[in-house]
Amino acid sequence: MSYKDQIDMNRIPQHVAIIMDGNGRWAKSKGLDRIFGHQEGVDSVDKVMEAASDLGVKYITLYAFSTENWNRPETEVSALMEILSQALRKYIEKISRNNVRLLVIGDKSRLSEVTLKNLSEAEAMTAGNTGLTMVLAISYSSRWEIIEAVKGIATKAKSGELNIDEIDEQLFSNHLTTAGIPDPDLLVRTSGELRISNFLMWQLSYSELYFTSVSWPEFKKEQFFEAIVDYQKRERRFGKTSEQLA
Repeated sequence: MSYKDQIDMNRIPQHVAIIMDGNGRWAKSKGLDRIFGHQEGVDSVDKVMEAASDLGVKYITLYAFSTENWNRPETEVSALMEILSQALRKYIEKISRNNVRLLVIGDKSRLSEVTLKNLSEAEAMTAGNTGLTMVLAISYSSRWEIIEAVKGIATKAKSGELNIDEIDEQLFSNHLTTAGIPDPDLLVRTSGELRISNFLMWQLSYSELYFTSVSWPEFKKEQFFEAIVDYQKRERRFGKTSEQLA
């Protein structure tokens, strides 16, 4: 029986976040350049998005490029941005045709004009779509996001726009780049690493974590379905006891 056949369609996670790890190491293990791994990873994005749409997942957030990734060799960074642009050109019509909406979060000030233009056009082209929302975290870090939220709240408090006593979890969430998006039910990380790497730290507070040794270029539909099956075996208590949930 395939993993898809084991899925309870009444218990599909609303939001899945994914750390797409292992592209470069996968390529090197095959004697190939690291960039080849990133190129293969684009196909995995396409397959996972198809799988998520089939299941009725509402949001997929992909950790595409972290602020720490700017410290990689300039040639690799340039190649990654070019791969991103190529992927948008190749898949944007399919994305739009499949009723997928694209959103981009992260420090856009660090992106080149060309990259920013490509992303903005893709967002605008899919803005009216009502199916799955694909959130691309590019030039993103959770610490950056939290600091920006604090600055925004502090500015409003200083100007008298809000009172300090009004600051609560919901208000803080509304100042994050993911405002209006439900917190992830499930985080998937590929390639065997067991950490969240500065990704959605506020939003992942009660997410289920799924780690797999499969590298991202080899993570396709069946691997995504396997992650969903594992998620559905969990009991999500949110601080309560099992008896309270019964």
